Amino acid sequence: MVLRGYVPTSEETLQTLAALRLQSLNSDFSTHAPFPRLEELFPPHVLHARLPAPRRRTPAKCRGARLRAGLLAGGLWGQALAKQRAERDQRLRGRLREEGASTMAAIVEKWKLLQGMGRREAMAAYVALVREWPGFGSTLFDVDLHPSPVGAGAQRLWLGIGAKAVSLYKPGEPEPLDSFCYGRISSFGASDSSTFRLSVEDRDLLFETSQVDEIAQLLNTYLASTAARRPPRPQEPATSPSDPTAPPQGLCPTAGPWQHRPPVSPFHS
Repeated sequence: MVLRGYVPTSEETLQTLAALRLQSLNSDFSTHAPFPRLEELFPPHVLHARLPAPRRRTPAKCRGARLRAGLLAGGLWGQALAKQRAERDQRLRGRLREEGASTMAAIVEKWKLLQGMGRREAMAAYVALVREWPGFGSTLFDVDLHPSPVGAGAQRLWLGIGAKAVSLYKPGEPEPLDSFCYGRISSFGASDSSTFRLSVEDRDLLFETSQVDEIAQLLNTYLASTAARRPPRPQEPATSPSDPTAPPQGLCPTAGPWQHRPPVSPFHS
């Protein structure tokens, strides 16, 4: 999760995590120690984010200019553009190597400071740093949130599924945009292979994702675990296990009945 960018934290902390990983793998710093590749220690997207964004080509405003561009596209002009792209890509690769070397040097300096730290101690320090993020322990999924079944303008988010709650994060942000315990979930299910619906009290959240089945299975597991941990209330009347209207045990007291909807045809509002 750290390498995939699913632990939002500073570059300084990411470098420290990488140094702790080196300490746990190789013990104290040594020039003879095997070095993993940088992408096995540090999230690659952080390095790519440092590179300058490609400049957009200014569209030709004049009809004559557009015509000349079209005529030359397959000739010298096309060759010149291909050469420019190749030179730009080469410069970006060189810049990426420089950023990678600078980051690895910073990681090594932090590794040297860990001399004498044992493997278990390094692992414990690593986990302690990651646990500072409130979402630690959650499984994160990349999703596109749609405002309504027929709405437009989907928002890219992280859907975090943990043992106690489901949370929505803006990618890279440590604090959730919204969070709700399992007792607030009234139903969930898949409308098709790439659309997942989560009903939270009076809200319906529609997510587009390639991991519909994984999300449903994980939610089902946590809900079942939550229900099993909570003893039945003495004042509640006994219900038959086969009664589909019986509320589950272990959810928030304010929640209504929860049910898992299996995959069905597209949802209707």
